[in-house]
Amino acid sequence: MNKRPIHKINRRILVIDDNPSIHEDFCKILAPAESPRATLKLTESLLFGVPETTNIQASFEVSCASQGQIAVTMIMEARNEGRPYALAFVDMQMPPGWDGARTMQEILQVDPEIQIVVCTAHADHPWPHLFKSLGDRCLNILAKPFDTQDVLRLANKLTEKWSTIRRLANASLNA
Repeated sequence: MNKRPIHKINRRILVIDDNPSIHEDFCKILAPAESPRATLKLTESLLFGVPETTNIQASFEVSCASQGQIAVTMIMEARNEGRPYALAFVDMQMPPGWDGARTMQEILQVDPEIQIVVCTAHADHPWPHLFKSLGDRCLNILAKPFDTQDVLRLANKLTEKWSTIRRLANASLNA
């Protein structure tokens, strides 16, 4: 019987957007167990003996930042604590601070391992120029308004990718 080794997937995600309702949307999708609706369903289940009917899905640990400068600080602190983010969803337009392109460049300076998804309804930067300046870290685009399944698919695949890259790097160091 061939058993694959079980490895833990880093499910820490940072959402960087100047719009608080976007933060709420990502949290509802990626961390439904922490949403007020899920809490109400659990309380209802405990009080009235009603079976809980929420969908079982992998839940992510989601943090949010309203500006790029704040996000970079959060990413540095997370790495220093030994609990890095695996993935960042980054909005392209976040007035009055850094735009998404600058934010992504700064993020990759402090954490070159993080996976990034560009979130935008429109971009002020030409895509080829943006991708050239960021390298292969940022090949994922999530169009606003975004689809729930697209968010989940990207979150699952990119946190798994981050974890696999980290596991392989550790294995090669120990070999």
